[in-house]
Amino acid sequence: MHVLVAPDKFKGSLNAVGVAEAIARALTAHGHTVELCPIADGGDGTVDAAVAAGFERRPLTAAGPTGEPVETSFARSGDTAVVELADVCGLVRLPGGVLEPYASSTFGLGEVVRAALDAGATRIVLGLGGSASTDGGAGLAQALGVVLRDADGRELPGGIGGGGLPAVVRVDPPPALAATIEVACDVDNPLLGPHGAAAVYGPQKGAGPQDVEVLDAALAHWADVVGREVAEVPGAGAAGGAGFGLMALLGARLRPGFDLVADLLGFDERLARADLVVTGEGRLDAQTLRGKGPAGVAARARAAGVPVLAVAGRVDLDPTELAGAGIVGSAALADLEPDLARSQADAAGLITRSVDQLLRATR
Repeated sequence: MHVLVAPDKFKGSLNAVGVAEAIARALTAHGHTVELCPIADGGDGTVDAAVAAGFERRPLTAAGPTGEPVETSFARSGDTAVVELADVCGLVRLPGGVLEPYASSTFGLGEVVRAALDAGATRIVLGLGGSASTDGGAGLAQALGVVLRDADGRELPGGIGGGGLPAVVRVDPPPALAATIEVACDVDNPLLGPHGAAAVYGPQKGAGPQDVEVLDAALAHWADVVGREVAEVPGAGAAGGAGFGLMALLGARLRPGFDLVADLLGFDERLARADLVVTGEGRLDAQTLRGKGPAGVAARARAAGVPVLAVAGRVDLDPTELAGAGIVGSAALADLEPDLARSQADAAGLITRSVDQLLRATR
């Protein structure tokens, strides 16, 4: 058979490319031909997936979440550039892992977008997952030329963070960008309130209950300055409100993450050549069914009449739930190695063994 290998990352052990290669080893040992198509949903690994699909990696230095320089990259093919928040100013880029709910900013993301524009891109595909900040996209906007002013008319410094939003009283008209921005976004949170950016995502960025109130008020002030009408749009609360800033100031359009990335990678064209699809991620659970990568893979494959197998570190879905998602068979690394630390250390080998056993069981 010709098999399309389309997994997401196994968080904490292997990126999607590594997972795909480990799956492929089992498939080729069984005599199948394979086509690798590692996937992403807009979070970490989105640029890697684009590079694996043939995009050129463009390295650069940009500001991390608290302003320190980090080495990052974007991917480019023709007039399209793929940019990933997580790799430049996401939680994984916080120095020493120390959470900074007030100071963290999206300024570095704007620097990467600016570099892509300067390289000639006229279409930016931007993944928002893994944010460390709650700045409403203010830093991103500043890096792209939007001037924020205080009560005295002075320009505020770049990368103000969520804690600096109350100082903004005026926003100069944003510059016109010679590009469209499409945002890979899998959340539908508004900017403000109990389901907003600060309340839902602030705690994972270090915000306690009082901090959440302060940051929500700061975002409300920011929305009053920029435009309240966008604050209720689903996805405005994505990435600490970066979705709001992108839509309100830069005219960006939000799309479901997997669908946007899959279209970018030519997934359907690859699927048309396949007799079987193998997907996977670190854990197949209820969250998977809410639009994560493997569920998206399975839905498209089922519509095309192509069976799907899945491998994961853990499988918390029963066979009926898996079948309902379009997955006809699954294997869990935990069945071979129940110790999580050992499983993560030998993820590649365990994936190959798990897929081998799954292929034998489903002949």
